[in-house]
Amino acid sequence: MEKILQGVGVSSGKIRGKVKVILEKTDWPSFQNGDILVTRITDPTMVPLMSKAGGIICDIGAMMSHPAIVAREMGIPCVVGTRDATVRLRNGQLVEMDGKTGEVFALEK
Repeated sequence: MEKILQGVGVSSGKIRGKVKVILEKTDWPSFQNGDILVTRITDPTMVPLMSKAGGIICDIGAMMSHPAIVAREMGIPCVVGTRDATVRLRNGQLVEMDGKTGEVFALEK
């Protein structure tokens, strides 16, 4: 496995899954249960989407940010502060994320 991103781990757990980049509400219908939600930052309107996620990766955020708090409440692995996950990860890409260490690994070339 190749480490492709480093952020801040804010909700522990490891998960493997498919990336779904969500940049606007029109992207929501294609989100499937267990997908890894990749977005700039979450907000309260995204909680229904977050509840379907296998994991959450955000470009910005910190230990007390919205995605971190909600992910911990829901028991979902979460990595924030990656800076450019929405640019570097692509829809359908298989990754493993570690919500404790903040690492994201590519499972395919």
